[in-house]
Amino acid sequence: MNDTAPPPFSARLDLPTPDATAALARWLAPRLAAGDVILLDGPIGAGKSHFCRSLIQARLKALGRMEDVPSPTYTLVQVYELDGVELWHADLYRLTAAEDVAELGLDEAFERAICLVEWPDRLGDMTPDTALRVDIAPGADAMARSARISARDPRWRPVLDSLASAEWHRHD
Repeated sequence: MNDTAPPPFSARLDLPTPDATAALARWLAPRLAAGDVILLDGPIGAGKSHFCRSLIQARLKALGRMEDVPSPTYTLVQVYELDGVELWHADLYRLTAAEDVAELGLDEAFERAICLVEWPDRLGDMTPDTALRVDIAPGADAMARSARISARDPRWRPVLDSLASAEWHRHD
């Protein structure tokens, strides 16, 4: 599944505050459907879990629900039942071998659920070619981040075109 060719669709964003990171996640949340996989990469403390929590809370809020959204660092996977689709939040940091991923059932979830995967390098050959990749890195100051969002699959082109137009900045 992995390909070393550069992704044809990409956008680079400056996220000056944690609120900007959350706004990006809230903007992306309603654009996701069953079978969509978001791979979140970056160093510890970059904001991957903050992004995921904001996205999940936005989807739950749209259904009139408020729930605690804990990090799955120790449980590895948290599953949320949305309106007709599951949302899986996986934190693979503690996995040491790609074979461990198969035991989590992620391969099936990639086909039928919305999946947010932190530490996607642990997926190895199970990395879906159709995934949207969000690479978050420290920015100019302690609160700032930069994000590179990329994909190979044409499904993501309209999303990335909208990001490039800064439409997401205006989203609540």
